Amino acid sequence: MRDELLALIEKNSRMGLDELAVLLGVNETEVAEELVKLEQEGIICGYHTLINWDKTSIEKVTALIEVKVTPQRGQGFDRIAERIYNYPEVKSVYLISGGYDLLVTLEEKTLKEIASFVSDKLSTLDSVLSTATHFILKKYKDHGTVFDKKREDEREIITP
Repeated sequence: MRDELLALIEKNSRMGLDELAVLLGVNETEVAEELVKLEQEGIICGYHTLINWDKTSIEKVTALIEVKVTPQRGQGFDRIAERIYNYPEVKSVYLISGGYDLLVTLEEKTLKEIASFVSDKLSTLDSVLSTATHFILKKYKDHGTVFDKKREDEREIITP
């Protein structure tokens, strides 16, 4: 039940206990108890709403920043990742493979604010060797959800 429950709520965290219970073939109490256990074990870390900011009046610029660092002896990348994720403007930090070590996601109101964060805060950290900033120009799909789905032509085809 656990894996199926996680898959269901990952796709739609607003699904009610009653609907989850029906889909899983158990009662609502079992679902509620399992959700509490998953939260206590740190498997469920939070619940989020996916918003298409392009359809609002709120201006947001999203940047993916690749960061090359010198890992610290005895702590690897963890300490520097922690320093970075503690900045309130940082949305996510990932350890990655390839030419860079960390991938940082940042959201601000302007390109200038992101540039300022990178130059004034991120690049000044002792362990940071270099950064590369990529701006998100358009989101097509995020967290499994397609933005602006193309409507298929629903007209009936008539041939002679």
